[in-house]
Amino acid sequence: MFRKKPGYTPLEGYTVEDLLPHREPFLFCDRILEASTRRVVAECSFPPDTWFFKGHFPDYPIVPGVILVETLAQCGGAGLVAAGVLPQGDRFYLASVHNAKFRRPVRPGELLRVEVDIKKSTPRLTKQSGRILVGDELAVEAEWVCMVKE
Repeated sequence: MFRKKPGYTPLEGYTVEDLLPHREPFLFCDRILEASTRRVVAECSFPPDTWFFKGHFPDYPIVPGVILVETLAQCGGAGLVAAGVLPQGDRFYLASVHNAKFRRPVRPGELLRVEVDIKKSTPRLTKQSGRILVGDELAVEAEWVCMVKE
């Protein structure tokens, strides 16, 4: 099962590393706040020294859209494991992305609220949709399908 971390309270003491196979510098989910069979809520931020800001519009750094889509998928996958929908150790691979819309740039240091709705989940695939908010502002929305492998 999961390793409990002393003094860590979000989602009963489990870290995102307990839920996902991703690791730095390609781990884009900081914490899961809520996870059920239907919905996941998570938070993340990208500090100003994050590797891609150096070259992604250096005079006005923003988080690349593909990283934001990956953030949605990682938060959705972590939530599936946290909710017990899929077992720890399964790997999720993006199979398709639909209707991705980028409503506002995401800047260094902004706190993102990631909300994911689980549309369908089987042992072999999951279909999700979600949005990223900065404060009350919608920044990104998309739908995606992930293949699930043990």
